Amino acid sequence: MAKVLVVHGADMNMRGKVQTEVFGTMTLPEYDEQIQKYAAELGIEIEIFHSNIEGEVINKFYQAHEEGVDAALINPAAYTSGHPALVAAIAQVGFPTIEVHISNPARRGGVSDVAKACRSTVIGFGIFGYYLAFRGVLDILEA
Repeated sequence: MAKVLVVHGADMNMRGKVQTEVFGTMTLPEYDEQIQKYAAELGIEIEIFHSNIEGEVINKFYQAHEEGVDAALINPAAYTSGHPALVAAIAQVGFPTIEVHISNPARRGGVSDVAKACRSTVIGFGIFGYYLAFRGVLDILEA
């Protein structure tokens, strides 16, 4: 069974509370519930982690590497650009990481630095993007 770390970046705890016209009304706990359902359906073991502190996210990636995690999904949210230490950590851990965004940051003028270290990105599919990313992880691991 694949072990996948799911990381929610800075400000994800505000989902469903602010900018609902962009991100919708789902809250982070509702995201987590749906993400857990997708993982169970696909037979993936997951750990979900959120932090508004960049160093904690970086440490979580290094810890996941030490624990033998197979892959990661990250919605960097407010960490999308201007966080070179996070980008370096993702690049260094050696397991495939897929960046996931509920909306399309490019529509808001965003450019992702995190994507440069990721194997792939899934953007603009809402919560279903996590399912697509999990499927991508399985395909990558089976190749």
